[in-house]
Amino acid sequence: MSRIRSLVRPRGINRHSDTVHHIMSSSDEDYVADDSDDDRNAQTATGTHGTRSTGPVRDATNGRGVRGGDGKEKGKKQAAWEKINRSWDIVIEGADGSINSAVDGLIRQNKRKRLLRDTTPLQRGIIRHLILIIDLSFAMVEKDLRPTRYILTLRTATEFVTEYFEQNPISQLGIIGMRDGIAIRISDISGNPTEHIERLRALGDQQGQGNPSLQNALEMSRAALFHAPSHGTREVLIIYGALLSSDPGDIHDTIESLITDRIRVSIVGLAAQVAICAELCEKTNAGDKNNYHVALDEEHFKALVMATTTPPVTQTKQQSQSSLLQMGFPSRTLGVGKTMSFCACHSKLSRGGYLCSRCDSKVCSLPAECPACGLTLILSTHLARSYHHLFPLKNWVEVPWSAASVSKECYSCLAPFPPMSSAPSQSSNKAKTSRENGEKDKLDSENIAANDSERYACEVCNNHFCIDCDVFAHTISHNCPGCQSDTRGLIENDSVDRNRGHGTIVADVEMAG
Repeated sequence: MSRIRSLVRPRGINRHSDTVHHIMSSSDEDYVADDSDDDRNAQTATGTHGTRSTGPVRDATNGRGVRGGDGKEKGKKQAAWEKINRSWDIVIEGADGSINSAVDGLIRQNKRKRLLRDTTPLQRGIIRHLILIIDLSFAMVEKDLRPTRYILTLRTATEFVTEYFEQNPISQLGIIGMRDGIAIRISDISGNPTEHIERLRALGDQQGQGNPSLQNALEMSRAALFHAPSHGTREVLIIYGALLSSDPGDIHDTIESLITDRIRVSIVGLAAQVAICAELCEKTNAGDKNNYHVALDEEHFKALVMATTTPPVTQTKQQSQSSLLQMGFPSRTLGVGKTMSFCACHSKLSRGGYLCSRCDSKVCSLPAECPACGLTLILSTHLARSYHHLFPLKNWVEVPWSAASVSKECYSCLAPFPPMSSAPSQSSNKAKTSRENGEKDKLDSENIAANDSERYACEVCNNHFCIDCDVFAHTISHNCPGCQSDTRGLIENDSVDRNRGHGTIVADVEMAG
């Protein structure tokens, strides 16, 4: 009791901190050194429970380690970090003893996973005006994403610009950066991908520094999208790596202004989830919480950024209203043998270009907006390439071995399919049962490999294709080769027209006779 009093009494006296430290240290030494008989008896009575540092205490009767006394820990649920799925545990060897077939199957599954998306025809805005905001602060020098967040973001942004204009040829794009608590303009909003890529490559020699400012970047984006026409979408994509925002005012006022201006905000985070980012995306997207994501690794980060190349679905009644838009389709003038003239977009001397259909002003590239009369100038191919978002190609289905005998090669590229002799027998298909330590995943992968005939069928024309043609048709051409080459309807119509013409000739001959 004397030791306990010496510990308790000085704790309420702040002015004797040195004395308290001296008493506590000396009392701890006395407490460790002194081991009374009562303590030893209590330890013997309850000696079946060990500590985290000492581990399970061995029982004196049988010498076995006991944890929890009566073995109740055996049925305890594993923690999330204890469940490890190793890729090498689910790899299956082929008949020749190699794992090439298993690796090829995993590659095909990953390709199919990227292709399987919602193909429901929805109303979307194909004329987009997007501002890409990149975090250039101190948080981007971290190396959790290889090689660094900064370099990976610039590479992904460069690929995003190319893919964005490939999928949205009549859209506009601008890039803004965040560093040192301010927003910097990297490139103005335009439809020329070459200019954006050059500006992004110029940032490769710099490093992230300072704090980001979401409010300043959003206000600059509002100013850039202020003159965007009402028939197009107004979007902001933010690549955010920090966990803070150095704002000069109340960011909630900026969020209300974004809602008023009908500007949608999507964020791809590189660190943990931030509350203000989730609130920003939810409020500017009519309560939709699927516009804020946090990247898990490099591949996931690239997939999240590339997913924004698809135009968003119209959600408000004002955006879904139909309206007419005047567009010009100028032809290119090479200007061979002619004098050089200034373009109206950059004021640069050039011989070739495109002349506006309304005022004959020359612009360098298309799509663009005429600087003189404001007419939207595009090519017919640009408009045709934008329609696949409104009428997406349906997903092709996997062909089981039972229906694989009708095709021996890909309908598009004529690549040979695996022969029917390689089809597994029915006895090799095991039923799916739950097992422990990864046996269920291994059994599932066996069943997937057994049913994989490497054939994918279009449900419209019923032709079989390989996985490479599947990827090409759904990501590049957005058209089925079998449906495009199907001439059965044309042949029937042609035969009907010929029969009608033949009947008319016969009737004329009879009338003449």
